[in-house]
Amino acid sequence: MLGKRLKKLIKEHNLLQKDFAKKIGFSKSTVTMWIRGDREPDNKTLRKIADFFNVSVDYLLGRTNQKNPEKANSKIKQALADDPELFEFWQEISKREDLRLMFKQTKDLSPKSIHRIIEVIKIIEDQEKERYEG
Repeated sequence: MLGKRLKKLIKEHNLLQKDFAKKIGFSKSTVTMWIRGDREPDNKTLRKIADFFNVSVDYLLGRTNQKNPEKANSKIKQALADDPELFEFWQEISKREDLRLMFKQTKDLSPKSIHRIIEVIKIIEDQEKERYEG
């Protein structure tokens, strides 16, 4: 998957493989091997490539089709901007692995729907706390 994504990104940025390789400090043959799947870049290099194209490492590796998850997060932040309590709650739960997939799915929802979903999660979380504390 890395090879396909890398090839696509190079093309989208109107670059030649040799130009991309030069910009990130590698030889064209190394980039070609990544694209063909003959070699894989190390973690440091993956982050360098992701930063160069402004995408996530997960996107490069094919773990998500969303190039930059920060865009989804900014949409959520905008939807919750008028509700500081809910915004603070979202900041806490956005770090939870069990909810990350759900947050990725909100990118196509309206701000009102996003706001409502976070409200519902907060209600459920509050009820769970009461049940365990009470």
